[in-house]
Amino acid sequence: MRHQHKTFRAIEVGDGSDGRWAAHARALWQDMEGLLTEEGRTPEGADRVRALFRAHMPELVPVLDRLAVQLDRPEARAFLTHAALRPFSPACTQIGRNGTLLRNYDFPPDQCEGTIVSSCFLRPVIGMQDVLWGLLDGMNDAGLAVSLTFGGRSVYGRGFAILIVVRYLLETCDTVDEAIVRLRSLPVAVPQNLTLVDATKAVTVFVGPDMPPTAAPDACAANHQHLPVTDEQERASRTQERLRAIRAAGTDVAAMLKPPLYRSVDAQGSGTLYTACYRPVEGRVTYYWPGESWQQSFAGFAPGSRTVTLNRAG
Repeated sequence: MRHQHKTFRAIEVGDGSDGRWAAHARALWQDMEGLLTEEGRTPEGADRVRALFRAHMPELVPVLDRLAVQLDRPEARAFLTHAALRPFSPACTQIGRNGTLLRNYDFPPDQCEGTIVSSCFLRPVIGMQDVLWGLLDGMNDAGLAVSLTFGGRSVYGRGFAILIVVRYLLETCDTVDEAIVRLRSLPVAVPQNLTLVDATKAVTVFVGPDMPPTAAPDACAANHQHLPVTDEQERASRTQERLRAIRAAGTDVAAMLKPPLYRSVDAQGSGTLYTACYRPVEGRVTYYWPGESWQQSFAGFAPGSRTVTLNRAG
């Protein structure tokens, strides 16, 4: 199997006002702006999503305004709400246990931003950024970590992309319990699973446009929720097989780097892009690839880049 390579970058952006975030975002804008829906490009649609953001994420409104001014693009404010984005469906596996959040992120390599960001928009947060300021996973200085997987159902509604929900929870919450309360008031556009970890608790919550936040049986998630998985869905995603595997393995990084949890890039172009192991109470995260790792922390964040080899399961 041919190996593929992907470059991951680590950057510090502060509160988003000094140009570092904007320089990074402007370089990505041409690729990212296609994610904005046609409705989001209309004046009425832009007004609607900005009002939705103000209503549900008021604490982040000054940050969005600051970033939009820095980005300096006509559609920036609507885009940065993440309430008018085309849906995406990564196939991931994750577990929370004993203060650790461990996850694999599976997606086409050329469609993942691959940026580890240390920010201080409202508070110190470190995470894997995607779509300019959303987060695939991350942790904050209070010792809370959150990670997402796609919920596996083809339902779509008005609401936020899960990336900005992860960002919002980490910017505004100290604990798992506080984050779960916040989730109850946030409309989510696509079914997703969130695993949340703090010093004393680990929970997975199913969310979606057609259901209230619902606790999963345990703090594990793949790519299904409360409904039965069809044979066709299992063949395509192996979601039940991966869930069984991670329940058996626990927070064993070595298991995440081997099949069935580690997935080589397939015919559809999707595969495991990174493994992340968060220890939020310690304020550190280590990203893993077969044969390589990269640790970051609040005490010692190191900007730079790594080009890693994919399709090389341990």
